[in-house]
Amino acid sequence: MTGSGERGIKTARVGIGYDSHRWCDGRPLVLGGVVIPHSWGLSGHSDADALIHAICDAVLGAVGAGDIGAHFPDTDPAYRGISSLVLLTRVREIATARGCRVVNVDATVIMERPKLRAHIDGMIANIAAALAMDDAAVSIKAKTNEGMGFVGRGEGVAVMAVALVEPAVVT
Repeated sequence: MTGSGERGIKTARVGIGYDSHRWCDGRPLVLGGVVIPHSWGLSGHSDADALIHAICDAVLGAVGAGDIGAHFPDTDPAYRGISSLVLLTRVREIATARGCRVVNVDATVIMERPKLRAHIDGMIANIAAALAMDDAAVSIKAKTNEGMGFVGRGEGVAVMAVALVEPAVVT
């Protein structure tokens, strides 16, 4: 494997992640590890944190390690209800085992409501802690879909994320 695998990467690489979840009753809304007051939560096997799931896929993609489902399948009862911040910490460990460190993460959450501005600092702090990086290396934006598509109709949430990784410096 050139540039990936057990030997690690040789240059900086970018990965992209995407996730979406349907709204459902009876669950808390969790994004970026923050419980957000809302009448609905997101449907999923874990805590259904679509923001963290997209970031996991971005990091895993950057280090050539597949996707979140390959590492934490929704058929495994061990992951039922698990905090996605735990999964993100494990993703960081996978990146580290491949000789990489995450340089920065940028994500966009797409949903009509609720508004997320008041919660973004907490999300950034949680994600930065799980990835063992400075808060300044994490960017999260929230957008609506202007009433278009499944997000615009209020059927669910979508998230896009990118992550930059580089070879870890051995000291």
